[in-house]
Amino acid sequence: MVLIGTAGFSYKDWKGVFYPEDIKDGEMLAFYAKHFPCVELDFAYYQMPSVRTMEGLARKVPDGFGFCVKANKAMTHELKGAEGEANEADNEAAFRAFADALQPMTCRGSLGCVLAQFPWGFKRTQENVDYIRRFRDRLKDMDVVVEFRNREWIRPDTFEFLRAEGLGFCAVDEPRLRGLVPPMAEATSDIAYVRFHGRNAEKWWKHEQAWERYNYLYSEAELEEWIPRIKALDTRAAKTYVLFNNCHAGQAAENARMLRDMMRLDLGD
Repeated sequence: MVLIGTAGFSYKDWKGVFYPEDIKDGEMLAFYAKHFPCVELDFAYYQMPSVRTMEGLARKVPDGFGFCVKANKAMTHELKGAEGEANEADNEAAFRAFADALQPMTCRGSLGCVLAQFPWGFKRTQENVDYIRRFRDRLKDMDVVVEFRNREWIRPDTFEFLRAEGLGFCAVDEPRLRGLVPPMAEATSDIAYVRFHGRNAEKWWKHEQAWERYNYLYSEAELEEWIPRIKALDTRAAKTYVLFNNCHAGQAAENARMLRDMMRLDLGD
């Protein structure tokens, strides 16, 4: 099952592009859920989510809608040690708080998975392999998908490790820059995952605002490159989430609808 959506839904610059001009912020998710079957909640990375917030979101969507929740930065980015190596004693409380906050979604069956996106500086060391294993253990009742930003992780034994631990691999489309992850797709668990970050090579490393990195609108030809890969993932995974992270000015919603139509998926609208 291929499920297409966007990374986030609450953006003021989507009004008049995807949302009606006069829509209220509190009405956005219900409107969004009429057009897409899933969403990635990136805000959970920046601030630890609360039970109340997650319960409120879960109430606004229909049965079958899926939330993919990005792990909080305390769990993936605020790690101590050389080469980004983790000290697990520093963030046990963060894992507990995160897992507790997601209980309303797990109880309702609306939690798609947890996305653990590690930074480029999180290198492939034994310490970090062990940390990913502990990450899996701490969220043992949830499906977890791992996104690497550093190319040195992309090797056969990494995929073997993910499969052994029951962890999904996040395929990415991003600029073809040295050291970044190439556009390849692997299914290492029942959950397959693809993130479209855009191909704005000029602003990837040099930008003043974070959104500049993801300011990109894909063409049909660029999306066409991924359709065989997504179909291949769909034959190997129970669910294949495809999320667009090029959110500036509604570009993610436009590309999500474009890919949906190209793949002839009936997702509402």
